[in-house]
Amino acid sequence: MTKILVVDDEVSIAKLLQFNLEKAGYEVVTAFDGKQALEVARAEQPDFIILDLMLPKMDGMDVCKTLRQERNNTPILILTAKDDELDKILGLELGADDYLTKPFSPREVLARVKAILRRTQTVLEPASGQEDVVLQFGDIRLYPEKYEVYRADRKVELTPKEFELLHHLASHQGRVLTRDQLLNAVWNYDFIGDSRIVDVHVSHLREKLEEDTKNPRYIKTVRGLGYKLEG
Repeated sequence: MTKILVVDDEVSIAKLLQFNLEKAGYEVVTAFDGKQALEVARAEQPDFIILDLMLPKMDGMDVCKTLRQERNNTPILILTAKDDELDKILGLELGADDYLTKPFSPREVLARVKAILRRTQTVLEPASGQEDVVLQFGDIRLYPEKYEVYRADRKVELTPKEFELLHHLASHQGRVLTRDQLLNAVWNYDFIGDSRIVDVHVSHLREKLEEDTKNPRYIKTVRGLGYKLEG
């Protein structure tokens, strides 16, 4: 059973999410401050984390940053205030996979959770007869069935969304993909034109894969259109 960690200092919100997630068939554990969130994440090893940013003791930004520094690549959905654009982008830059603004409906949360998990699980499950498939460009090797990426002989640690984005780009090597196409393919729903989430994740990939992020060799920007991956 998929285990989800819900982190929110508003007990009523945490309990509401827990009720609806359990009703949908998920196992749920909860935490009500940042330090407790880290402790529960380390002890319970959840498959998914819903993380409020405004938390006592340690804010959600630091929780997200700490987990990623510990190479914990569990998908993270951050919850932000309605108009706090800076928090949304900063959360993505720190390694969150997605964001949702308050107030939200439980149905909307479930849709986001299912979309992210569906994409992750699809990438993780190798197609029949494709167990040995390797996608390669330059000195980068991507193993879809192992959910692993290597640069030369060094393993590169990617978050689930970073891996999915790279996998999609590599599967369409040489082809220009618009930001909207990448949103639909990797995030699996409409972000209503908010393409910054793609730009942030491309920036992360460049930092991890490119020698020179200002003059990338692999992930090229096609001005006015989107991105393409070159070998």
